[in-house]
Amino acid sequence: MITMPWLTQTPRRAVDAAIGAYQRHLSPRKGFTCAYLAADGARSCSAIIRTLVAERGVLGALLPTLRQFVACGRAASALRSGPQAAQGICCCGGIPIPFKF
Repeated sequence: MITMPWLTQTPRRAVDAAIGAYQRHLSPRKGFTCAYLAADGARSCSAIIRTLVAERGVLGALLPTLRQFVACGRAASALRSGPQAAQGICCCGGIPIPFKF
């Protein structure tokens, strides 16, 4: 059987590079932190998803990525409605991003 590792490695590397660029260039300028990171204190969604893609590949990471975004949305809701509503957080929704340049 002929194997073509580039079929799985190329998309994985492309997604890894895109997430890495986001983490280095966009995330520091957006003006808020990941709600999941703010609530959980462990890792941001982008870090978790980058690990998922590295371990499972792009297709294998799709469902866990969706679950992560749902968890992030729930964390954002909890942080906004808690006794001391947090400011400067965002989940991966359709919210305008105020970049700082």
